[in-house]
Amino acid sequence: MHSIAQLRPADFDDWVAQHGGEIPVLLDVREPWELQTASVQPAAGWRLVGIPMNDIPARLAELDPDVPVACLCHHGARSQRVAMFLAGNGFSAVSNVAGGIDAWARERDSAVPLY
Repeated sequence: MHSIAQLRPADFDDWVAQHGGEIPVLLDVREPWELQTASVQPAAGWRLVGIPMNDIPARLAELDPDVPVACLCHHGARSQRVAMFLAGNGFSAVSNVAGGIDAWARERDSAVPLY
């Protein structure tokens, strides 16, 4: 079993910075209706990719296993499962955003609606 690093939203900028020249991915694994309800605003230095959790196995080729990935969901449980799946499929640098978009809204961006 793989140990997945837990990343607080407040520490996200530091996580991005530690990957230097690479453009890490914030992988939002929530459902489309959730993305419409509350979404992270993309910023320079990282890429936002939205793939619902249940679609990850079929769409794995859309992700690069050599690029750092931080997984995000509503509270952190689904993204933890996706992070474990990615780590088990050869992804070398996988983190889970602890607390999900809920914590993101509380710690990092109050413009993100809580739901």
